[in-house]
Amino acid sequence: MNDFPQDQRFVATRPFFNKQLSCRVGLSLLTALVLIAKLGCSGHPVSRGRESQKVSLDEKSGIFLKQSRDRVDILVNGDPFTSYHFLGYKKPIFFPLRSASGRIVTRGYPMVDDVPGESKDHQHHTGVWFTHGDVNGIDFWSESSGTGSIKHRKFHRVESGPKIGVLESSNDWISPSGDRILTEIREVRIYNRLRVRVMDLTFQLIASDGAVTFGDTKEGTFGMRLAQSFTEKAGLVIQNSQGSKGEAECWGKPARWVDYSTRIDRDFLGVAILDHPQSFRHPTHWHARGYSLLAANPFGLHDFYNDDRKNGRHVLSQGQSIQFHYRVYIYSGNADQARIEKEYDTFSGEPN
Repeated sequence: MNDFPQDQRFVATRPFFNKQLSCRVGLSLLTALVLIAKLGCSGHPVSRGRESQKVSLDEKSGIFLKQSRDRVDILVNGDPFTSYHFLGYKKPIFFPLRSASGRIVTRGYPMVDDVPGESKDHQHHTGVWFTHGDVNGIDFWSESSGTGSIKHRKFHRVESGPKIGVLESSNDWISPSGDRILTEIREVRIYNRLRVRVMDLTFQLIASDGAVTFGDTKEGTFGMRLAQSFTEKAGLVIQNSQGSKGEAECWGKPARWVDYSTRIDRDFLGVAILDHPQSFRHPTHWHARGYSLLAANPFGLHDFYNDDRKNGRHVLSQGQSIQFHYRVYIYSGNADQARIEKEYDTFSGEPN
């Protein structure tokens, strides 16, 4: 049984990617796959509702997306922000993430293994990622020969712009035996805003090949591993939208957002993840750890509450889908100075 009221079990009721894709909960498998096929050709910018056209920008202005064989480098007004690595890892990842001042806020390991003072635990904590630790009994969170993998299939949109850059892509969730478990459509939007970095990510998971069960485990789901300075031992302050502070008060608790802020040399920096009201099981629960892991996880109720009466599992029948929508917000200062709640009000009022 689910420990959620009926209206929180299926929340993906708005069209996804505006009018290009309308994967709703309860969508038939055939309709979903037809719509996915219509999204467009790999690697070419696509304008919504119009013929394909290239955006005339250079690397020094606006949001510039530069695609190569295995990644898309993302620049904001000429400054590197992050790279989307769609090949070379067990799952697509963003790495590294930088603040507007150029500080790298994500841990280097395991992509870079010689950063002085960094921890080398949890080698599956690779930058910023989206997975889950129990999908039909398969672990997509950890990384070994016996775990699942998420394979990039194609881009539907790689578009630079003066104010917004957009990535749209398809991925398959693959079992260790090579079977497809899920079809994923993701949209990433990067915004050109002064003195901050803002990235919105939307994930649509479709049970394209049979019923799918998301198991109750703390190992999930949308996560990032931050730099060593973002540890409680180094002065990290964790706080959430409910006014709670520290891992002890924030881990496993539901909240609209969770924020990590710390001091790096003379800079005070913060990184927050915001959960959109139309995201699955909003407000989500948080796998927020003082050793610099920050993850939104709507499934891990048994683990979070240590209560056998709670069960966060969720079942999709074939053809059904669920949607997750998050904002990553990187700023200078602390959470109060950054006015995270005001940022959340802006985010929650924007169309999903």
